[in-house]
Amino acid sequence: MRTTLLTLTAALSTLAGMAAAPSAQAADQDNAVVVPQVDRRDIKLPKFPSNDFEVGLFGGVYSTQNFGSSVAGGLRLAYHINEDFFVEGSAGRTKVSDEAFRRILPGGIFTGNTETLIYSNLNVGMNVLPGEVFFGSNRAMPSQVFVLAGGGTTRFNGQRMQTFDLGVGVKVYVADWFAVRVDMRDNIYTLDLLGKRDSTHNVELNAGLSYLF
Repeated sequence: MRTTLLTLTAALSTLAGMAAAPSAQAADQDNAVVVPQVDRRDIKLPKFPSNDFEVGLFGGVYSTQNFGSSVAGGLRLAYHINEDFFVEGSAGRTKVSDEAFRRILPGGIFTGNTETLIYSNLNVGMNVLPGEVFFGSNRAMPSQVFVLAGGGTTRFNGQRMQTFDLGVGVKVYVADWFAVRVDMRDNIYTLDLLGKRDSTHNVELNAGLSYLF
């Protein structure tokens, strides 16, 4: 009787193991890692311009102290370090007349009626007031007010003067790569005319077009 019970117990254990084996195999199949078979494609990433560089032309009025105002023009090149700060180099020229002095002094001050004034500056600028300019009710363009300061050189009447300049301006972005800007600057340098050295303030007002790339 005891032998029969042992034999029956062993048979039941074997049947239970055989029944559990398919369940274990099914669980292993459920937990198996599926490796997807995906065909890889070569993707060409689009290239967007950084617009960190700016080059442009400008024209306007240069007011030389004691000599009146005259038409001026030049070019500028800027590098935008980030959205707040930029460095800019500019160069321009104008013709200065001594007509006012010729009314008082025979022969005037210059050898001819006019002298060429050439100036170049290197400035550090900061954007201070971003905003928008509205044209009508359905058109708005991004704008940026900025201030700048720097120094350079002015050549005039055979003299070469160290120059300091301060300025403020506004830039309106017609497109991501094109902008219109207006600047006003005070060019400060010491000029020696009529035997006396004087510190002069020479205000410049100009407008220009800029290409960003």
